[in-house]
Amino acid sequence: MRLLDGQQVVAVYAISLGGSPQGHKTQEGDQKTPEGRYVLDYKNEASGYHRSMHISYPNEADTRQATARGVSPGGLIMVHGQRNGFGWFAPVLQYFDWTNGCIAITNAEMDEFMSLVAPGTPIDIRW
Repeated sequence: MRLLDGQQVVAVYAISLGGSPQGHKTQEGDQKTPEGRYVLDYKNEASGYHRSMHISYPNEADTRQATARGVSPGGLIMVHGQRNGFGWFAPVLQYFDWTNGCIAITNAEMDEFMSLVAPGTPIDIRW
């Protein structure tokens, strides 16, 4: 994941995604990370995954498409650190896609990310 300030790369993070990451998230439980333009809309300092920042999925189009198919689009997609109590395992976990659709980075990287990114920052998620 690249963190940009305009066109300048500020930081680069190795990430873990959902267990079936390629392709746009279409419903709850599909193990996919949403693709497209969203907003990092709030910070969560009391996360079960060190710290986290919420991604504004689902948007109106995501909700409309899921509703038309009779499924829940899912939600609570975050950029987050490691599961509380497992930060020591990050060097291994970061080689695997283990989330339910979130974007995971190490706890130290999450601390840096939270210091650099303000709520309201757009996020483009794509392959």
